[in-house]
Amino acid sequence: MLRTSLLALTLASAPAFADEIWVSNEKDDTISVIDIETLEVVRTIDVGERPRGITFSKDYSVLYVCASDSDTVQVIDPNTGKILHELPSGEDPEQFVLHPDDRHLYIANEDDAITTVVDTQTRKVVAQIDVGIEPEGMAVSPDGKIAITTSETTNMAHWIDTEKQELFANTLVDSRPRHAEFIKDGAELWVSAEIGGTISVFDVETQTEKAKIDFEVDGVHPDRVQPVGFELTAGDTHAFVALGPSNHVAVVNAETYEVEDYILVGRRVWHMDFNTDRTLAFTTNGVSGDVTVIDVAKRKAIKSIKVGRFPWGAAYRPTN
Repeated sequence: MLRTSLLALTLASAPAFADEIWVSNEKDDTISVIDIETLEVVRTIDVGERPRGITFSKDYSVLYVCASDSDTVQVIDPNTGKILHELPSGEDPEQFVLHPDDRHLYIANEDDAITTVVDTQTRKVVAQIDVGIEPEGMAVSPDGKIAITTSETTNMAHWIDTEKQELFANTLVDSRPRHAEFIKDGAELWVSAEIGGTISVFDVETQTEKAKIDFEVDGVHPDRVQPVGFELTAGDTHAFVALGPSNHVAVVNAETYEVEDYILVGRRVWHMDFNTDRTLAFTTNGVSGDVTVIDVAKRKAIKSIKVGRFPWGAAYRPTN
């Protein structure tokens, strides 16, 4: 009996570890760490100049950050917040994606019109692939065979064979593509076009466009409805799409490609990520300098969390 009581006391007094959302603040050169349980910022970490793209390794043991104005990718220990080392990245790395092998980073170099491939273990560049002007968005298929770079000025999605490290297709999208995601087990590729105001949906097997999604927010001028980052809910049933200076997130049915709802968030919403079961979404709102927490089931904003100046990227991290 005493032993049971001591065990219960030990468990009750053990520190609770809540999962986190990590947010890059491009004007502060910092990362804000949000505790998902309390919905408060619990840490602020100094990083390189103008951090934007942010992602964790598969086991969450290291964080990768695109320090764009420092022309490097920084590797950070998330437990201590210390920068472990830097990776060569090419000039002005903006977004990147980690290959399913958990080893190779595909990095969009906005100023150089190239995609740089870096081996995170040897810390060396293994390939540089010529793409369109002002590359930004990056995606990789679930099987790791295809990487995508979107180029803002060329208005294309560039399809890269990751075994040969070379282009095998280029597809036109609307003006200023910003973000790309493979969905439905890699059968579809979605690409957002910021100035075009659309998302193009491609059949991956044929690289042909199968649908185009338009957005219209009541009371907002069409020029301000600018889709940028987006993420898929559990089961890839719906996409939550950040619509930039419209200050709204769209909810899109991934089967019918119809917009079902719009959610008011902070000013100039850029990107987002979900918690582990995808019941909450966390949007980065650049101009208002905050993160909006969305109840996914209710499709309603439930809290605003102040972070640094011009929050840009977001990444989920489990802590237990």
